[in-house]
Amino acid sequence: MATVKKADDKIVPNNDLEKRIIEAFEVFDHSAKQVVDVREIGTILRSLGCCPTEAEVQEVILATENKEATGNVPLGNFLPYLCKAMLSDQINVGIVLCRFYPASAEVLLAAFRYFDEEGRGYLTKERFTKLMLEEGEPFTQEEFDEMMQTALDPVTDTITYEYYINQLMNGVSDGLHQKHKS
Repeated sequence: MATVKKADDKIVPNNDLEKRIIEAFEVFDHSAKQVVDVREIGTILRSLGCCPTEAEVQEVILATENKEATGNVPLGNFLPYLCKAMLSDQINVGIVLCRFYPASAEVLLAAFRYFDEEGRGYLTKERFTKLMLEEGEPFTQEEFDEMMQTALDPVTDTITYEYYINQLMNGVSDGLHQKHKS
């Protein structure tokens, strides 16, 4: 686990995983006091390549929020929690769909095929809109609009899902989900 450097109480990473988490955290640490606003936690996780649900973001906040100064998450709480979550998830890869990990192409394809009841290879814009904005954990309108820039075929006004999944997979970086050096 990261160590605290006594001169300025700065947390010093012991491995690449800790270094990447600290660097992402510091982008949102506007006061340079190793503390971020709880509203930044989801953004920090996503900037690291994680794909948490809103419930998982709330779980991280609940586990790491400063109990004396609510509304803030100190790096000293966030770093060990996230390292433990990421390292325990790596052990389970292949056994269960791990939290924070992006879905595989196979999982996405199965989901699209489930909703493509006629097996046409595409979903209509209307059907996709309803699914993304009203079902499960709904997207915000802003998130949905951004996704549609890539997903929607402007000629047919449909989402040809195999093409869309290929676009997603070719643009996805591994983020934290690379092998980590200890």
